[in-house]
Amino acid sequence: MPDVMTRGGDEAFDAVVVGAGFSGLYQLHCLRDRLGLSVRLLEAGDGVGGTWYWNRYPGARCDSESHSYAYYFSEALLQDWSWTERYPGQAEILRYLNHVADRLDLRRDIRFGARVAEARYDEAANRWHVRTEAGDRCTATFLITAVGCLSAANVPDIPGLGDFAGRWYHTGQWPHEGVDFAGRRVGMVGTGSTGIQAAPAIAETAAHLTVFQRTANYSIPANNAPLTEAFKTWAKANTAEIQRVMHASTNGHPFLIEDRSAHDLTPEERQAVYEAAWERGGLQFRAAFRDLLVDKAANDTASEFLRAKIREIVKDPATAARLADIDHPFATKRPPIDTGYFETFNRDNVALVDVRANPIECVTPRGIRLRDGTEHPLDIIVFATGFDAMTGPLLRMDIRGRDGLPLREAWRAGPRTYLGLGMPGFPNLFTITGPGSPSVLCNMPVAIEQHVEWITGCIAHMRAQGIDRVEAEPEAAEGWVEHVNEAANATLLPQAGHSWYLGANVPGKPRVFMPYAGGMARYRGICADVAARGYEGFRLGE
Repeated sequence: MPDVMTRGGDEAFDAVVVGAGFSGLYQLHCLRDRLGLSVRLLEAGDGVGGTWYWNRYPGARCDSESHSYAYYFSEALLQDWSWTERYPGQAEILRYLNHVADRLDLRRDIRFGARVAEARYDEAANRWHVRTEAGDRCTATFLITAVGCLSAANVPDIPGLGDFAGRWYHTGQWPHEGVDFAGRRVGMVGTGSTGIQAAPAIAETAAHLTVFQRTANYSIPANNAPLTEAFKTWAKANTAEIQRVMHASTNGHPFLIEDRSAHDLTPEERQAVYEAAWERGGLQFRAAFRDLLVDKAANDTASEFLRAKIREIVKDPATAARLADIDHPFATKRPPIDTGYFETFNRDNVALVDVRANPIECVTPRGIRLRDGTEHPLDIIVFATGFDAMTGPLLRMDIRGRDGLPLREAWRAGPRTYLGLGMPGFPNLFTITGPGSPSVLCNMPVAIEQHVEWITGCIAHMRAQGIDRVEAEPEAAEGWVEHVNEAANATLLPQAGHSWYLGANVPGKPRVFMPYAGGMARYRGICADVAARGYEGFRLGE
């Protein structure tokens, strides 16, 4: 097998995988080592890691507990690796993924520094032709995108940014050498998960940090800590049970939602439940009651508890009021977990600016100017403005299917997929954790393993039957999109109208609820049934 792609001639593979994060590494392993296919993995970065290769901003940390944020397909990998913290930081996760790449000898089939510019389907030859930005080309029967849901940075189009005399950065495109904030006046735009993680770390060294908040957000303390030797021993001895719980849970985490309603308890009893969940920390807070995401009155009890915590923590009443002025039900946007976020606003070198009441007008050479004319002098601007989520990473590649159909055109009104795995008009193209799958509503490695194994099983079935083409049926995709909408509308999730789940953070993007909100366990069963019925909803062969 060739070691590199060459200009001037297309190398031929059975499959091309795009992206070397959790998804791509496992997909390469499954296709190459289980099915014996020739595979080329194309990665834009200079190393493996995906999200954790690019997101190196201060405070970057996973919000899934470390013992669940790992591959569970291999007992040997689970026993080989020991996490050090309850919630692993970026550097530790990157070390883990490099360990996996080395352990499975994956690098020999990865081409680094190869950002895909174009992928087009040749119907006559039943081949995908892939070209990188550097001009390298290859072809394959199967094209599998493992580009991640949160990999296309959303840099806001603010007038004057190009004239800024200082330096600016996006948290999703962080310099590998880091950024020195010492003695600098820093402005941070955005208070989603990344901003909530970054602000405390930046404030520790910056001369001054100004946080520009448009949308106030809930956050729950991570209460992160080093793992005890006793816990590490327990986790390694109970991998099968941990996996069973993750597969049975709604969100793929190693805990189940409590089977009780928030209305079942007295106010005092409910307060005690929330206090205990707050002290434990982490995403398990939202599992305290079964009806927090389906009953507004139940959700209000959690929302008010969290607002009260903000007012209790933040000493300045005016700042606390702005931070607690949250306009959406709890957990209808991705609920951040933090390490000292609200406490950061008690520091003398930190200020909060409400840009909903007084929007950013422009960036000047000296800093950021608001609509009322107030100018905030800055040396560094940090955009913690998130990503063009789920569809962005796919649409930034020029993917063209049958009859040259551009994916951007096919998704003009929003993504149309079947199970988040395949799309009408794009034969032999699979999307790992694509729109219409649980993906970002889930502990990602659990969703990724399920998708990779389903795709691998489908290709194995095709090879056993002598079939070389698979394509989602239009009727199946339309029915699935309808079901995805029904699942979302059965919850409170669409009530956060500015959520990136809806694409609301990207100007001009269709407002469509993209992930599947019916739960990971239910989704796993649906996919298994589709496969058991001969891949019902997919057209196999011509």
